[in-house]
Amino acid sequence: MPTAKRLPSGSWRCQVYSHTEKTTDKDGNEKEKRIYKSFTSQDKTRKGKIEVENLANEFLLNKDKDNGNAPIEITLKEAFDGYIKLKENILSPSTIKAYKSIAKNDFKSIMKKNINSITSNEIQAEINRISAKNSAKTTRNKHGLLSSVFAMYRPNFLIRTTLPQKEQIDLTIPLDADVRKLIEIISNEGKDKDLEIAILLAAFGPMRRSEICGLHKKEINGDIVHVKYAMVQNYKNEWVLKRTKSFAGDRFIQFPHFVAEKFDDYPEKVVSINPAQITLRFERLIKKHGLKKFRFHDLRHYCASIQHALGVPDAYIMQRGGWKSEAVLKNVYRHALEDKQKEVNKDINNHFEKICNTNATRK
Repeated sequence: MPTAKRLPSGSWRCQVYSHTEKTTDKDGNEKEKRIYKSFTSQDKTRKGKIEVENLANEFLLNKDKDNGNAPIEITLKEAFDGYIKLKENILSPSTIKAYKSIAKNDFKSIMKKNINSITSNEIQAEINRISAKNSAKTTRNKHGLLSSVFAMYRPNFLIRTTLPQKEQIDLTIPLDADVRKLIEIISNEGKDKDLEIAILLAAFGPMRRSEICGLHKKEINGDIVHVKYAMVQNYKNEWVLKRTKSFAGDRFIQFPHFVAEKFDDYPEKVVSINPAQITLRFERLIKKHGLKKFRFHDLRHYCASIQHALGVPDAYIMQRGGWKSEAVLKNVYRHALEDKQKEVNKDINNHFEKICNTNATRK
């Protein structure tokens, strides 16, 4: 039973053994250091003594419940490495690559500390540093991985972190005219068949870069494409083929005839380039011809937004685009196109002007 002691100030303090850490002395010799958990009460009466003793007891009981053992004596870096290793054959190679990057480049001030000695304040300080250099989404993703590591190696520790607010995503959605001009240019040039088919698959699928680069002719039947594989980078920066991003990503897309007829002209592997090369070539094409600036991925935004403007049910848009969550569709892809918005605004204003008997009906 832990026993509290009175401090010179009259307050009560109760210390209990927490864990042991390995340290080195001034000569470089390894030794073990016992770490204690301290509980203090400013109540100078017997009630304060009982309070800290109860807190100490509760700590010991919860400590011993962790997997039925004392805390695992590892550093946060070792915990990160262990977590990633356990997930290597389950998660996507690109996800593992991102995890390894976080383990190497982030949370540096606490990586060498024993995971059981890290406090919420130290985690908050690290998140503040990360947030100053990264977007809210990236910061939240890094914190999410940290939380998963703690959940596995220190499950009773409650992380209380204030995260940056989610940012409003400012998307650039190409218009019908932009896509039409883009396709005319790449088709008339006839120099880059890989990029041409990639644009068609993204704009009228919509397919992701990784899915386009993972597509083989055996997954095409007439005008129907079975999206089954994706090309991604692993932690060694090698391009590898894997199954699609999620269960929803494995899907069948029926393409318009003018796209499907081009499939016959391509070899077994539909495009011979990787996702990074698609991005580079697309950016060069946009710059060379002075086209409206947008990303290759925005062609997916275009496709989803057109479907929404046409009144296609959300469930079908999700299925065709490979989105597993309606929230993603609502928060990212459901944006009114500029030309459609102008048309609707014209109809609304014409109606109001008729009601007020004006002579300025818009045309």
